[in-house]
Amino acid sequence: MAQFEKEIVQAILIADNNVWNFKPLSDEGSTALLPLVNVKMLDYALIALNRSGVEEVFVYASLYLQDIRDHIKAGIATYASWSFKMTVHVIGGEGCRCFGDAMRDLDAKALIRGNFILLGADTVTNADLRPVLEQHKRQAKFDKGTAATLVFKECSNNVRIGNEVLIAVDKRNDRLHYHQRLKTHQKESRYQIPLDVFLGNSCVALHHNLLDPQIAIGSPSMLSLFSDNFDFQTRDDFVRGLLINEELLDSRIYVALLPDAQYAHRVNSWPAYQLVSRDIINRWAYPLVPDMGVYKLQQQYVFHKDNIYKSHEAFVSKVSLQENVVIQAGSHVEAGTVISDSVIGGNCRIGKNCRLNNVFLMADVTVKENCRLEHCVVGAGAIVNEDCEVSGGCVLGDKSELPAKTKITASLITSTPSTQKVDELEGDEVELESLGPKAFIVNDLSTGDPEESDGDDFLPQTMLTIPKMGDRLAGLDEISYCSDLSDDDDDASRAVTPLADDTNIFLGEVIDSLTRGFREKSNPDFLILEINSSRYAYNMSLKEVNFNVVKAIFGMQTIVEPANDNVLVAINAAFKQLGPVVSNYIKSEDAMLDCLKALEDVCEENPLVREKISQVVHYLYDKDFVSEDAIQAWYGQLDEEEHGQLRQSLAKLVEWLDQSSEEEDDDDDEDEDED
Repeated sequence: MAQFEKEIVQAILIADNNVWNFKPLSDEGSTALLPLVNVKMLDYALIALNRSGVEEVFVYASLYLQDIRDHIKAGIATYASWSFKMTVHVIGGEGCRCFGDAMRDLDAKALIRGNFILLGADTVTNADLRPVLEQHKRQAKFDKGTAATLVFKECSNNVRIGNEVLIAVDKRNDRLHYHQRLKTHQKESRYQIPLDVFLGNSCVALHHNLLDPQIAIGSPSMLSLFSDNFDFQTRDDFVRGLLINEELLDSRIYVALLPDAQYAHRVNSWPAYQLVSRDIINRWAYPLVPDMGVYKLQQQYVFHKDNIYKSHEAFVSKVSLQENVVIQAGSHVEAGTVISDSVIGGNCRIGKNCRLNNVFLMADVTVKENCRLEHCVVGAGAIVNEDCEVSGGCVLGDKSELPAKTKITASLITSTPSTQKVDELEGDEVELESLGPKAFIVNDLSTGDPEESDGDDFLPQTMLTIPKMGDRLAGLDEISYCSDLSDDDDDASRAVTPLADDTNIFLGEVIDSLTRGFREKSNPDFLILEINSSRYAYNMSLKEVNFNVVKAIFGMQTIVEPANDNVLVAINAAFKQLGPVVSNYIKSEDAMLDCLKALEDVCEENPLVREKISQVVHYLYDKDFVSEDAIQAWYGQLDEEEHGQLRQSLAKLVEWLDQSSEEEDDDDDEDEDED
């Protein structure tokens, strides 16, 4: 009779994700327990599995294991919506440092008895995965080497946050032949796909508009493949390894696309956190919306117009709630405060005459009178004292406290004054800058060692904060991140989108080369070779090269979005490392003029440089990148109407150069008279 027993639907849920991307909050607890619109991310994943008919889940964690166990026990005790008809086991292993180690440990424990659903605790989806599971089973019967089916979601939005992929698929059977994760900050001008993909397959479809929500259906052989290949550290390693060694491993990967009406997204960074929060509030992830009792089977919010979700037990008096606001039970908001596009956790206290826009407050946060908060996250138990301004993507850690009248932007704040080693060999340590007894700025040197984290989850420092993301999402109010445009919209988009010319492609490649060289401290000679190769590939004149090399340095992310908006420090650091590259091209007076003309474009694109343009030009003069004659010639060429503000900013510098030149002439005349 055993052969007629029903197969139990099992799932593996990986709880250790994005440790580096959610600092400093990840220093105090598991990222799986980070609230997303006042519901733990782990609960969203468990609800998705429950809705897909999963009967047994193994939650794997190595960090904060006891906290996750306590949360699961509490959920079962309080009848969480996912606790019905689904058994949840929390398991962990010491020494597990990556996704691959977790899969090998699960294989050793022999807990999985058949096909299983695999996803991370940072996945939010309302999709029913049962059809995908059945598709995988059918494929496995036809192809005994089926190792996994990867699930993707078509996405029509242009905002990139690190989850976008390009894949090549056999249209006849959905077999995966090529997989590439796309760049976060900019779009590729071209893709390089191996010719074998097309020569060996007669019908290949390329998908470049896909989002990877980190959902997969695995065969039993998937776990053993990790055990047999210790170089599989991440999921991308697994995919890459199987595509390269398909014949050797006798294993293949297939693809499934979710229907348009279903939502799926991965919350693996602060920008993704903000984006998914907005999607949930705007009801694109229905029924995973605040007023549906996502976690507990009871209504906790009343849904008002303009996407206002307010708890019965929240005290809101004479407050202007504009749109897209969630206020949890126990929170108290004083008169005169204006809130928009924000999530307020439980038992928060917000004083009078505050302004909150794109703000995410965890539980028990206190914001005192006359504060202005924009595009920021405030951890549980934190205190923002009177007259503070927090903006530009700040993240305040749990129990931190900002002193009164503090103004900060684009910073990570922690409550403890710990030091962080930068170089284990040299033993160097960085003391955190103090704003107060419980407020210390975490800089890019003290955020940790990305080499010790899952490489696919690590994002650059600029993605550790929410900033500028609010502006990037400003156009998404009427178009969901995962909603699809109609065919007419696609045609219109193609009609108005200009193709990148060779100059823009060249500029993009130079920015990439310089950014990588700056980050890796590459030999300047190698960077010059790369730039020259790109120059000849796109037939750039020397004048165009001079212009775009300077523009590329100022287009690096560290200068576009410098820490604490200190653009002069960022420029000094960039030229200290990349100065030899600039000097290789900026040699003659004509080249210096090209350099200064590039600054005209930079001023239009970067307001931080525009404000400090006089100091920037003076810096280039002091470091001998440009001469006095070149500056004066450039200043004379600036049109008074078109560049009136720029001329005004440079006037004192030019006057000072004129005076210095006259004094030198006088000294020369005196020397001649003495002779």
